[in-house]
Formats: sequence, C-alpha cells, structure tokens
Amino acid sequence: MTDSTPNYNSMQIVKRQFFAMRNGVIADALRKAGSPFRFIFGVNLPQLRDIAAQVGQSAELAEQLWANPATRESMLIAPMIQPEDNFTLADAERWIATIPAAEVVDVLCLKLLRRQPYALELIDKLIERADAEEGTANCEMLRYTALRLMFNLVGEHPAKAREVAACIAARPSRLTAAVAASLTQEADYLLEN
Repeated sequence: MTDSTPNYNSMQIVKRQFFAMRNGVIADALRKAGSPFRFIFGVNLPQLRDIAAQVGQSAELAEQLWANPATRESMLIAPMIQPEDNFTLADAERWIATIPAAEVVDVLCLKLLRRQPYALELIDKLIERADAEEGTANCEMLRYTALRLMFNLVGEHPAKAREVAACIAARPSRLTAAVAASLTQEADYLLEN
C-alpha cells in the first residue's frame, strides 16, 4: 500500500499554518486600521512564534518569506526563523529597505536585530540614511527602525539611547514622536538611577 499523504515543502507548511490559524476579526481590524498588506490572515504573534518553533531556523525559508511583502504574516515570521549567526549587516540593511509597516519593524528589531553585534552601528547608519533621504516616505521608517532597535538596547546603552532619541526628536513625525519621547524617558530614568 502506498502512502498518499502529500509532501509539503517548508514554505507550504508555513502557509498552511497561516491559513489554519487565520482570524478574520483581527484581519478586518488591521485592514480598517490601514495595514498596507494585501493578504492578512490575522495570525497573532504567539501563534507565529509557535509556527516558527515548529519550522525551526532556516535562512533560506526566512529569505523566501521576507521576499513576500504582500503577506503580513510572512514578513512577521521571517525574523523569527532567520538564524542570528549568519545575518550580516548587509542583510539587515537589505531587509530594512523593504519594510512596509511599523509592525514589521517591531518584530524585526525584537526577534533578530537587537542580538546582532553590529546593532549600534546599524542604528547610526539608519539615522545617516534617513538624513540623506530627508523628505522621502522612507526616511520616517528608517528613523522609526533606529528608535525601535535602540529601545531594545536602552538597558545596556542608556547614554546612546538618549543621544539617538534627541537626534530623531529634532525631526519629529507622526511615526517617531511618541517613540522618541518614550525612549528619552527610559534613558533618562536609567541614567539617573
């Protein structure tokens, strides 16, 4: 007797999990809030972490998922399965250049970038690039990325966090103003205690 169970590749397994865990209420709320993704399954972050744990670390799969910017969950899970030890500064810059939403920045910084030895260097590069691209739609996302990454490192580098927050607060935007203010408060608290 032959086994008729289909053999799915890793990408198919992940996509099937997205479909199985879809949540229409969350997806509709994200769409109404202006989420830029064409496909939104409404899978929450704990569920994405579970899927990532099942799939395991894979640079190849992470790249395939990141290359699918139309699907919210693909971009959110990619940093969770990308092995940290072979994600270069050039890889980080390449991924950051294609970020469509703040939610993706938050997950990328928390799950992958904050653990990189070049994290502080990356923050400086993001600020420089944002300054060079002043007036473009991308400069705001670059500054937001620098702030969110710095927020993950504030405990170890409060003086640097204060400096980054002040630099970005000097050019406030809808996306960065509140985060810069929060980072300033956190850094000030750590520096005073």
